[in-house]
Amino acid sequence: MGGQKRKATYADLEAVPSHRVAELIEGELYVSPRPAIPHAVATAELFNTLGNPFGRGQGGPGGWRLLFEPELHLGEDVLVPDLAGWRRERMPRTPRTAALTLAPDWLCEVLSPSTRVLDRKAKLPVYARSGVRHVWLVDPEARTLEVFRLEGAHYVLLATHAGPDRLRAEPFEALEWELSLLWEE
Repeated sequence: MGGQKRKATYADLEAVPSHRVAELIEGELYVSPRPAIPHAVATAELFNTLGNPFGRGQGGPGGWRLLFEPELHLGEDVLVPDLAGWRRERMPRTPRTAALTLAPDWLCEVLSPSTRVLDRKAKLPVYARSGVRHVWLVDPEARTLEVFRLEGAHYVLLATHAGPDRLRAEPFEALEWELSLLWEE
């Protein structure tokens, strides 16, 4: 007689060593290694590209709060995207808490070999269910950016960008930038 698997708890997540990334998705604990350097470079460069014009309003429209690796409590799920952004009208002030319960308006997952399936198969449905309007998937190995928009209960792929071309991507289409900025040469 097969017993039911015990549902993971926040205490299980807290017991994971700090050099790992832990997430709870549909009662299952997922533990991933810290990102490799190409992943970290892509994340930092994307934050730098978007941060001043959208977060600070320098050379762009402003209106956003952008955060590195926020802990999101979306219902019973606990996820840690690489980057997330909230429109300032939805988040006038950044909460002084360890985690956020307000779903972001945009987020970005930078894919790694160890998290590629998790990001696509387990996390995207949670983000859709929580109403995250835009998701970007950045792949440092393939050097691509996939741009998704939530339509109804599912994401629609709007564009896949690759190569050295300049691009505009929702919801930050006010800025034209080069995808190659994300890759260390």
